[in-house]
Amino acid sequence: MKPIIYQLFPRTFTNYNTTRLPNGTREQNGCGTFNLITPKALKTIVDLGATHVWYTGVIRHATAEHNNPSITKGKAGSPYAITDYYDVDPDLAEDETKRMEEFEALVARTHVAGLKVIIDFIPNHVSREYKSKCKPRGVKDLGQNDHPEWAFSPLNNFYYIPGQPFAPQFPIEGYEEYPAKATGNDCFTPHPTRDDWYETIKLNYGVHYLGGGEKQFDPIPDTWLKMRGILKFWAGKGVDAFRVDMAEMVPIEFWRWVIPALHKSFPHVQLIAECYKPECYRDFLAAGFEYLYDKVGMYEYLRGVTSKGWTAEGITGQWQAVEDIRDHMLYFLENHDEQRLASGFFCGRGMCAEPAMTVAATLGTNPVMVYAGQELGETGMDVEGFSGIDGRSSIFDYWGVKSLQAWANNGKFDGKLLNEEQKSLRFFYQHLLTIARDHKAINEGKMYDLEYAQGDGFNRQQQYAFIRSTKGETLLIVMNFDDKPVDVKVRIPAKAFEYLGLDEWAEAKAVDLLTGTKYARLPFSSTEPVCLTLPAWKSVILQITKATKAKK
Repeated sequence: MKPIIYQLFPRTFTNYNTTRLPNGTREQNGCGTFNLITPKALKTIVDLGATHVWYTGVIRHATAEHNNPSITKGKAGSPYAITDYYDVDPDLAEDETKRMEEFEALVARTHVAGLKVIIDFIPNHVSREYKSKCKPRGVKDLGQNDHPEWAFSPLNNFYYIPGQPFAPQFPIEGYEEYPAKATGNDCFTPHPTRDDWYETIKLNYGVHYLGGGEKQFDPIPDTWLKMRGILKFWAGKGVDAFRVDMAEMVPIEFWRWVIPALHKSFPHVQLIAECYKPECYRDFLAAGFEYLYDKVGMYEYLRGVTSKGWTAEGITGQWQAVEDIRDHMLYFLENHDEQRLASGFFCGRGMCAEPAMTVAATLGTNPVMVYAGQELGETGMDVEGFSGIDGRSSIFDYWGVKSLQAWANNGKFDGKLLNEEQKSLRFFYQHLLTIARDHKAINEGKMYDLEYAQGDGFNRQQQYAFIRSTKGETLLIVMNFDDKPVDVKVRIPAKAFEYLGLDEWAEAKAVDLLTGTKYARLPFSSTEPVCLTLPAWKSVILQITKATKAKK
C-alpha cells in the first residue's frame, strides 16, 4: 500500500485555547496533549486517507520553563533541541508524572485505528542543557565520560573548544559553558550567531572536522553505541518508523552500521531521511533508509510551477532525475519547516495548490505527506512570538491554530466551524488521498508521462498529464496550473499503449474520481485526443473503461 503520512504537532493539533497571546505561556495559550488525540481524532485522519501519522515533537526538548530562556527558542522551545532522549515532552501530558504512559497509550490507540506511528529521531545535535533523568539503568549519559580538555576524540560524545567559554554574539544571562562545545550546525567556534543553531550542541560520531575530516571509527565511537540504544528504546515503545532529522550531517558509515543492528531486533521499523544532497541519495538508501525527502527536486519544482511561473512540463525532469529510486522519494508540499501553501509567501490560497498536490499524490507509488492544517488551507500568517509572520505555523511557541481548532470543534472533529472554502478543500484532500491509497493503478501500477506527446490544444507551460495503469484499472490524470478555465486536448501516443499493455478503444467511458463527473463517450486511442474542460487550478483523475454499445 502506498504510504500516506499525516504529520501533526501534538502541541497545536489538539490545543483548543483561543487566547493567542504573542509570547504567551502554556498556561495562557494552552497546549495540546497526547490524551486529546482521541479515537475520534484518529478516525478523521484515517478517513482523510492516511496510513501513517508522524507525531512531531514527542521527545523531551528544551522549554523556557525548564531551561535557560537565553538559549531556548521561544517559550515552548525547539522540538529539535533534545534535553532527554529517553523522555517525552511533559507539556504533552495531562499528568506529568505519567507522561510516558500517556504516550504509550497514544501509540496503542493509533495502532488500533489502523495507523502506523512515526516520531522524530534527532541524531546530529542536542540541547546545550542536555541531561537525561530517565535513561535506563546502566546507561551512561551523553558527555558523562567525556574529556573536555580534548577538542576531539572518538571517545567523546561532544566536540570541545578548550580554553574558551561559550560566548555567543548576542547577550545571554544565567548560562555558563566551559569549555565551549561546538554548535549543532557544524559551527566550531565559541561565538555562534542568532542565525546558527545556537541552542544546540553537535554530537561527535568520530569525524575530526577540524582535522581534515579524518574518520576514526575503529573502535566503534561511543556515540554510535548510545544512539543505537536510543533507537531500540523507542522501537520498543511500538514506534514503526523514524523521521531522521538532518541525517546527512551524520556520517554514512554510522547508518550502515546502526540500521542493520536495529533491524536485527525490530525488522519492521523504517527510517526516513531528511536529506538535501541528491548526490548522497543512493548511498543513504543502500545504508538501509526506506525513504528520502524529495525537497530540492520535486518540492521546489512544484512550488515553482504553483507560484513562480515555472513550466509544468519541467515536472518530467524532476522524476526522471531520480527515476531509479523514485519509489523511495517522499513527496510533500508542506511540513513544519516549510511555508504554508495558503500563506502570502506561497500561493495565497490552498485551492491553488490542488494540481501540485495531485501530482505529488498520484505520480508514483512512493509516499506522500500532508501537514496538519494543509487540508484546511491554514495560512501560518500569525505573529506567535518567537516566530513572526513568516508563513509557517510556529514550532517554538504555544499557540492555537485557527483552522485546526475550527475542524476539531473542541474535540468533536466534525468540521462544523469550517467555512465553505475550508470544507471544499478538505473534501478535495480526502478524495485525493483515499484515491492514492486505495487504487492499485496508483499504489502499484506503472506511470507513463504524456507531456512530451502534446501539441496544439495543450499548453505544456500550464498543464500536465500522465497515465497510471495496472491490471484491471487505468487512470488518465490531467492537471491545470492556469488561473483560468481551459479546454485541453490530451494526446496518448501509441508507445503509451504498448508500454502499459493497453488496448485502444474508439469509444471509452470515464468517471472523474475526484468529483464523480461521468463521461459517457470519449476516445481512448492514439489517433484521436481526449478533449476535456478543466477549471482553474483543478485536476481530473479519469478512471477509463471500455464503452459498451447500447442494446437495440
